[in-house]
Amino acid sequence: MKQKFETIVKYLTGADEGGESPVGIEIPAQFRPGEEDGSAISRNLNAAFLIALSGETHPLYGRADNYLRNFEAHPSWGIIVRFYREGLGLIHSEISNRCYDDERFGKDLTGLYSWISNPGNPGNNRETVEKISRLFFPEGALLSENPDEEINALRAKRKVTVSGLNPDPVTDPAKEILFTSNILITIPPVSKGIDSLSVSSSLKQRLKQIALEEQIYWFDHPTPVGAPPEHNEVLYGLDGLDKAVEIEKQRGITGGDSRVACLFSVSVTHEGLQEIAKEYLEHELKKEKNIQHIDVYVFTEADTIRLIEEILVPAAQRYTDLSDFSHLYEVVGVDGEYGRHYSFLKAIAAFWQVFISREIKGTFKIDLDQVFPQEELVEQSGSSAFEHFRTPLWGAEGIDNEGNNVELGMIAGALVNREDIGDSLFTPDVRFPGKEIKGDELIFLSALPQALSTEAEMMTRYTDSALDGKTRCIQRIHVTGGTSGILVDSLRKYRPFTPTFIGRAEDQAYILSVLFDNGRKNLRYVHKDGLIMRHDKKAFAGEAVKMAATGKLIGDYIRILVFSYYVKALPWPFKKIKDTIDPFTGCFVSRIPLTVVYLRFALKAASFFNESSDEKKQQGFEFLQSGTRRLHETILELTKEPNPLIERFRKEKKGWNMYYEILDRVETETKMGDAFGLELQKKAKSLVETCKINFE
Repeated sequence: MKQKFETIVKYLTGADEGGESPVGIEIPAQFRPGEEDGSAISRNLNAAFLIALSGETHPLYGRADNYLRNFEAHPSWGIIVRFYREGLGLIHSEISNRCYDDERFGKDLTGLYSWISNPGNPGNNRETVEKISRLFFPEGALLSENPDEEINALRAKRKVTVSGLNPDPVTDPAKEILFTSNILITIPPVSKGIDSLSVSSSLKQRLKQIALEEQIYWFDHPTPVGAPPEHNEVLYGLDGLDKAVEIEKQRGITGGDSRVACLFSVSVTHEGLQEIAKEYLEHELKKEKNIQHIDVYVFTEADTIRLIEEILVPAAQRYTDLSDFSHLYEVVGVDGEYGRHYSFLKAIAAFWQVFISREIKGTFKIDLDQVFPQEELVEQSGSSAFEHFRTPLWGAEGIDNEGNNVELGMIAGALVNREDIGDSLFTPDVRFPGKEIKGDELIFLSALPQALSTEAEMMTRYTDSALDGKTRCIQRIHVTGGTSGILVDSLRKYRPFTPTFIGRAEDQAYILSVLFDNGRKNLRYVHKDGLIMRHDKKAFAGEAVKMAATGKLIGDYIRILVFSYYVKALPWPFKKIKDTIDPFTGCFVSRIPLTVVYLRFALKAASFFNESSDEKKQQGFEFLQSGTRRLHETILELTKEPNPLIERFRKEKKGWNMYYEILDRVETETKMGDAFGLELQKKAKSLVETCKINFE
């Protein structure tokens, strides 16, 4: 099989004389060892890897292999060479093992090899693309052939027959829902310069020191310190939520004196920012004088440590026999990868219910680049945002299409792009790609299954007897981080979480921890039609998005690796999980994750080097430098034996069980009037009060 796979790679990258590369990039033409500037060496190393992966029959194999060896000990280029040379062995081993374990994969590989070996088969026709997809990205094969049929099939797969509506649904969202969001902070862009920022001189000096640190976490579009108000995502989202609540009051949906609680977590890209983030945010938020209807609470990592040490640990020592709290510190917090703060923003609602307000029934997360378009919601869906939350479907019970009992304790809405809302509130924010597939997209094109599930799940409307939103609805697997929530009762019963090692798609990963529950109903998201937020990212955060573009790309590759290994670490059969979460969430769970990631990465780098502009070539250089380091670290960790995520998942589950058991005991004792528990409640309220922003 090795020779067949090498032939496929050689075909993809255009080694045959006179043959056009299906990916649209002639890799041999990029291998020019005589050119020695930094960008050229990056390009040559990348091309040499793809040539070496094509095997010894490639006419440039010997030169490419020597080129890699010559740079292996180089202080600057050695890490890239090690990443690629190790990749050659990892890929061949993965392909061999997959062929041995999976007969279908072996047939797909042989089928593609036979197809391309026939000179009569054209290189870029639809059938060729389909056969390539079947091997590398089967979740996307044929999806664009008949999208309507695929949409209907996925809706049928997600259908739930309701056996009982929630008898005690949310009725006053202003009092009963804890709204949450995450604030992501990074250093200012180099192009702006720190001295020009409108911040104190002491903060400028500290920022100059922090800018010298290595970046430790990567987010999609974090807010740079010193961002002007018109580009500050935090102020934008807060103002949007406040205006939405004002409209709810005007419509009489909630009381005129109601205050909506909104809790923000603060996560940073550089360690030094931990010390200044809260001070900076408080200064910025206090500039916003128009907040009239929201109580804002800001939690940093330091605040979560106080929550553990001043509330949770004393409670555990009083009411349980627990003594080792290391797992608690690991999972309860806001700094780190996306998964850590995402889980905290869900779990804090249970803490809130026990210590702060017994009225809290659920929590709902928004993203700060999204707003509730109240006028369009009322006009086109018939309900305002808060009216949507009052649906008795949230918390209903039912039976899925396979006969399994489900509890719809989670809720999910949808998004519409700002530039599309003029057409309709129900315009999907992701559409089927229409352009010719080239480059790394030939290996992996998540936009296809994403567009399918956006149409089939997010755009479903309960307008006919087949799906009426009363006796029949759909469950959701594909959700977004904003526009999703969970009832506190379901949270405390099932205890879902996103592991701290999840650095992308934390929203998709959340349900995986409790995907199946032996002996109980499976916890699921209910789709609430019409619960739609407007996505305004492009309107004000363009520079932040551009700054984070390379990091986001690399994070996407890491997502494939981590999700693929994570699903193998879960306590249920791989195929059962994959069948449930396909097509979109599941497309990142690959049969051959190492192969897909190496090929995607190398072909993407080649696409940068294929451009004529110096800016794109420089982007390719930076992409290769940053990407090899991050990917190499991830691959070294994940390929240890046994799968390291098995033990990490077990420990984190133990940590969250500890958290909820402590809350359960405190609640029981305080209801009985226990003095220690009541005193803890006072301390908790005092702690939370120190996190509250005073806008006056």
